[in-house]
Amino acid sequence: MKKYVIAIEESYVKEFEVEAEDSEEALNLVEEKYRSGEFSMDGCTCNAVQMAITEPSKKATEWIELKL
Repeated sequence: MKKYVIAIEESYVKEFEVEAEDSEEALNLVEEKYRSGEFSMDGCTCNAVQMAITEPSKKATEWIELKL
């Protein structure tokens, strides 16, 4: 039997509302609040899962989306 390393990646979504003068300020605000722990991904929804073979490298694959 051969050994393979499979990577699984999950993508989570949670929306946060902020008040800002423009979109750049809004993005900066959310980043600051996320890094400080004020905005957390707890209770978020997984919206995508994909996997790929990473080893052996000659058998590596593109990402394959898994149906949720």
